[in-house]
Amino acid sequence: MRIARAVRSDAEGEEGRALFERIGAFLVDQRLAPTPTNYAFVHRLFTEPDDTLARAVELITERGVRITPRDIQTLTEDHAPEGAQQSPAELKAQTEGLVARTQMQVEGFADMVTAMRAETADFGRDLVASAEAISTGDDAPQAVDDVVRITAAMLDRIRVAEDKLESATREASELREKLEEARDNARRDPLTQLPNRRAFEEAFAAQEAVGGQMCIAVCDIDHFKSVNDRFGHAVGDRVLRVIADALSQCCRGHLVTRYGGEEFAILFTNVPLDKARAVLEHARGTVQTKRYKLRDNDAPLGEITFSAGLTPVEAGEMHQTAFHRADRLLYLAKNEGRNQVKTGSASYSDFCR
Repeated sequence: MRIARAVRSDAEGEEGRALFERIGAFLVDQRLAPTPTNYAFVHRLFTEPDDTLARAVELITERGVRITPRDIQTLTEDHAPEGAQQSPAELKAQTEGLVARTQMQVEGFADMVTAMRAETADFGRDLVASAEAISTGDDAPQAVDDVVRITAAMLDRIRVAEDKLESATREASELREKLEEARDNARRDPLTQLPNRRAFEEAFAAQEAVGGQMCIAVCDIDHFKSVNDRFGHAVGDRVLRVIADALSQCCRGHLVTRYGGEEFAILFTNVPLDKARAVLEHARGTVQTKRYKLRDNDAPLGEITFSAGLTPVEAGEMHQTAFHRADRLLYLAKNEGRNQVKTGSASYSDFCR
């Protein structure tokens, strides 16, 4: 597929119909359903041929590989138009804005309660005065009318307050959901859906606070750059997701995170080093024995493996220290042939230098 050439020919004839036909032909060729999402994706390819998204798709499809709905989702996220993706600073600003709105709402609740208390106090005083007038017989008919009037006014105020309270409660619920979503996004890797580095560091601190044994593993995909160079970044992204799934399945019960790039970090809690190693070796074997192929032409992708460094966390040790030790063990595994797990404790650190 040559996107630039397709757009030039599209401009020569009946623009709308030609564009529609080319989009349909692309969807059929790639075996994609004609959904609004897929149509919009392909429409962008043909109308913005110089965009990084179009170039990324062309690199994939010119090798005869068909793109999948998951690829479309990933590519759309990775090549969002400028301003469409939020930077960390923008995410922080959004979260701070939600927090500010929540604080304003809390203050609004407080003001509402204060106003209701004041109105209730006024109602109580007026009612007491009217009751005294009735009991003493001083202008009893007028006093009864006053009680009816005061009660009706108070009921109206209660109804207004209930409406405000219902609206505020609904807004509070929406804000709470948005805050939870913002917190989750800030702690999750969008490609693999694993927790990210920030989540790892927070989990380490939380576990350290309650005590208990911890081990840290740092895993890195072997020869990952060659996968990207040979098959393109879309295939590389699929490999990352496969490794993420394998680690999550094999290390269930422990925190598996994408720490950055092709590097994954695992926080093992309340298990000894030998058991953590056995779990990690199982994951390594699972990844190694699987046969990876390109989805559409069944061409072999080649063996995919990962190397890992695993270390126990000493009592009172900062996570950076333990992580750095695991990272040195990882590179020792790389230097000694890859596709293996190296373990070591704090006393082993000098050997790893």
